Amino acid sequence: MNSQDRLPSASDGAWHTRVTEALASISDAVYFLDADDRFTWVNSAAERLLSRPAAELVGRTVWDVFPDLRGTDLGRVYRMARERRAMQEVELFSAPLDRWLGGWVHPGRGDDLVVFFRDVHERRALDEERAAESSLFRAVLNALPARTAILDPDGTILTTNAAWAEGVVSDGRPFAGAGANYLDACAAAAAAGDRDARAAVDGLEAVFARRVPSFSLDYASSPPAGRGSEPSWWHLQAFPVDDRPRVVVTHTDITDRVTAEQRAAWQARHDHLTSLPNRAALYEAIAEALAEDDSGRVTVLYMDVDGFKQVNDSLGHSSGDLLLRELASRLAHRTRPTDVVGRLGGDEFVVVAHDCDAVGGEALARRFHGVFDEPFELAGTRLPLTVSIGIAASDPAHAEPEDLLRDADAAMYAAKVSGPNQHQIFTPALRTELDDRWQIASRLRDAASIGEFVVHWQPVVHLPSGEVTGCEALLRWNHPQRGLVHPADFIPVAEENGLIVPITRWLLQTTVAQGVVWARQGLELAIAVNISAVHLASGTLVDDVLGAVADSGLPAGRLMIELTETSVARDPEQATEQFATLREHGIRIAIDDFGTGYSSLSAVASLPVDVLKVDRALVAGSGPKGTAAPEAILGAVAALGAALDMQVLAEGVETREQVELARRVGCTYAQGFHLSPPLAADELTALLEEGLRRTGKQLLPRGPEPT
Repeated sequence: MNSQDRLPSASDGAWHTRVTEALASISDAVYFLDADDRFTWVNSAAERLLSRPAAELVGRTVWDVFPDLRGTDLGRVYRMARERRAMQEVELFSAPLDRWLGGWVHPGRGDDLVVFFRDVHERRALDEERAAESSLFRAVLNALPARTAILDPDGTILTTNAAWAEGVVSDGRPFAGAGANYLDACAAAAAAGDRDARAAVDGLEAVFARRVPSFSLDYASSPPAGRGSEPSWWHLQAFPVDDRPRVVVTHTDITDRVTAEQRAAWQARHDHLTSLPNRAALYEAIAEALAEDDSGRVTVLYMDVDGFKQVNDSLGHSSGDLLLRELASRLAHRTRPTDVVGRLGGDEFVVVAHDCDAVGGEALARRFHGVFDEPFELAGTRLPLTVSIGIAASDPAHAEPEDLLRDADAAMYAAKVSGPNQHQIFTPALRTELDDRWQIASRLRDAASIGEFVVHWQPVVHLPSGEVTGCEALLRWNHPQRGLVHPADFIPVAEENGLIVPITRWLLQTTVAQGVVWARQGLELAIAVNISAVHLASGTLVDDVLGAVADSGLPAGRLMIELTETSVARDPEQATEQFATLREHGIRIAIDDFGTGYSSLSAVASLPVDVLKVDRALVAGSGPKGTAAPEAILGAVAALGAALDMQVLAEGVETREQVELARRVGCTYAQGFHLSPPLAADELTALLEEGLRRTGKQLLPRGPEPT
């Protein structure tokens, strides 16, 4: 029926009869209304739907039967059908029926109306449920931070979320929206050579064909022109929608995560202070170089800054850090483009040189020495520094990075031993020497506890009286295979391996205990003990010395601590502070090997020292050619000692003439082979007791002339 058709009214007679007969049997509910909205006819379906018999409806108005419909859209629809003479559609909820009803209102003759209606409650509920689901789906889709699209089987975009609309591709154009073909866009990019796009096409096709349950890909997207230079990173994921041939595609921004991972990976392989490759990265660089070149043309240079500890100690660690950064920059500018410079830690740097043999490595070492030609400016101070460099070139014996690094380290150590600002090429002899030092270090750890250390004592003679007033404790190592080992052969090893402090503690305890024994025997001897510069720098020297004296009961004035002039010169301020504390407790201080360290007179004068021990080379006159005669030197030192209220001891006197010389120029003490070689404690005791027995004084028998 056309919406413009007018249905017959009750006054149409035969037509009315025929129409009502036809409408009586249809499934839709139908009723007729007159101009006053009174029911004039109701079919059986309407009776059932309205839960009212026709007799109860006909003659009454809609508003009387259903008062809750007043003010609803129904009255407006009735009015519009009459005014416009056109069909009107309506849906409304009937509270008495607790149902949604839907229908069509047709104009009849005059102001009569014919109303068709049906129960649409289930359909309305289903529509509302679908609308709610659709709204929920849309809300969930838009809530996703990832750019999300749903594709139909040919790759066309069916719908997208809000985030998708905000996306742009690398040239600045927005992401294609609904209706565009996502798969075709990926294929076009793949055809242009984009490998990530090619992987995306293959993965999506596999998901559409259900060959794989899902597909994912991390890819970088270059920023549009004018938007910075750093790429953004995305995680593409595609998975099917249930059993439908549709696919959900998401693009998640993972730039922060990738950047953090890249930063962490970079930090794991670089030194945080200098930004140079660290130990792990250097190992990789050496391994790669060895893998690329098996012809023996990979060289490692191992560098250690001479005296760097003094920079930290005197200027502070912040200045030391600045120095390391400046040094890293200088080294990086001196390396060749193919080489790698890195920092192992502390003041140790390594260069991995490609296509370089030992000769080339030595040329590079000279170049790196040049890095230090220009002093470093730190804290307003110009620091002249030098570097020790070890060089190790690859060969069949160097199959691993550890081999090259180990041997370059060994060569660096050999260079440092030979003096500052040196470089050394590794040789097998160095390895033998290092193995020997390692064996010494291993045995040294237990030498004291297993009774291998012994102390020999060299008497010190008071020249004016000729009496033995003290002795110097000389540590010896009675090695089970090597025999008696001289200190020069094991003390440096002990210093390098952190063993010198515990060894010196043992020596202090042993010597002061012997001093107590001699005191009980009536022998008035002062005992001198040599201390390492390492012990001085450790910060425990004062406690170790005072502790040994306190434990033994030896009068503090009977103990004298000796440090070489060179050791004191490393850190005069630290030495002065500790010497002063020891002297406050009665301990005497001596500068050993005086005249070899070239200390300034002001430095010597500022030290709280009791005795200057003149080096044997100056006593014997065996200094460099052109130096003054021994008498002039000894006389000058004796005069200096007198001026500074210090006593002077001539070391290494080996002839009667040297003893007489020392006495003549004013030296207070002397020791040396002419007076007595170092002796075991019981031997010295016996000699001194014999002197007491014969003369009543602590005298030594006249020693033989040295041969």
